[in-house]
Amino acid sequence: MQRRCDKNRKRSQRRAIYCPIHNCYMDSVSQKYGLFAEQPGQLQKRGIARREAMILVAAKTTVSLNGEWLEAFWCKECQETKWYHVHKNGTTYNLAIASEELWRQATGVIDPHRNPSVGEFTYRQSRTLGGKSVKDFSVMN
Repeated sequence: MQRRCDKNRKRSQRRAIYCPIHNCYMDSVSQKYGLFAEQPGQLQKRGIARREAMILVAAKTTVSLNGEWLEAFWCKECQETKWYHVHKNGTTYNLAIASEELWRQATGVIDPHRNPSVGEFTYRQSRTLGGKSVKDFSVMN
């Protein structure tokens, strides 16, 4: 007879995303940054016919690409964080190192090759969620 706890297992499982080099499980260390297309050629690369791609771009200036995003992962074997272009096909995930072109297609990302003229404080403040970080400011009476 099956135990009740085994029958009612409806918890979501971890995403099966593995390191392309070491084939070990990778941990996500960032949020997902969705991708969009703003040129017909970008849609054609994804299998949409030329005419349909031109109509889509003419009707909407940008088209969201479902099932594709940029995300950073930590590999225990490599001991480093890398940004990947994740493409979901059903239940499988295809990973590729994020190219420069994909960074320009992502929504809401901060350039990984940041501007050297921007100071560390300004960069850190831009990365805080909601912008309400007070740890860098001391309270003066």
